[in-house]
Amino acid sequence: MKEKTKKLNLGCGLFPKTGYVNVDISPRSKADVVHDLTVFPYPFEDESFDLIEADHVLEHLPDVFTVMQELHRILKKNGRLVIRVPHFSRGFTHADHKRGFDVTFPYYFDPAFAAGYCGVTYQIGYMRLRWFAQPYLKKEILSPIAYCLARWVGSMIDSLANLSPILCSRVWCFLVGGFEEIEFHFVKE
Repeated sequence: MKEKTKKLNLGCGLFPKTGYVNVDISPRSKADVVHDLTVFPYPFEDESFDLIEADHVLEHLPDVFTVMQELHRILKKNGRLVIRVPHFSRGFTHADHKRGFDVTFPYYFDPAFAAGYCGVTYQIGYMRLRWFAQPYLKKEILSPIAYCLARWVGSMIDSLANLSPILCSRVWCFLVGGFEEIEFHFVKE
């Protein structure tokens, strides 16, 4: 019998994911586990999860590399880590954001990057840029016409940008008003 995939959703807020252990700092959230992600260790055993997702949470935390080390601890070998964070050019921002991210973020998890390796190894599977991110939030603030138009324009821009995220991130991201999100798919070695 195949073992059930164990999944973790960090920073769920009011948008928990079905089939995941949902974590958030706020007792008003819809979290299964209320925990401050700046307090280590997290309340999970080593190698507990096959998949960890962190949607727009790392940019709010003061020490990203300590968080990435903790996620490494609780992620199973060959487990997947999906991170969605604001791109540095972000067309949409939040006053609480501590930083934006770019295509160089995966370098810090490669032991060959001697100048900045943070001590834990993840392989980057792929990354993608997103011009129109977090549609579940945009649906609440945009008119139906503006929402549909922005999703359509975003899908066109995204399809071109993701032919080469590295080139796009450095060269033409500002021509389209910035990207709201960069998504990283890592695998723990």
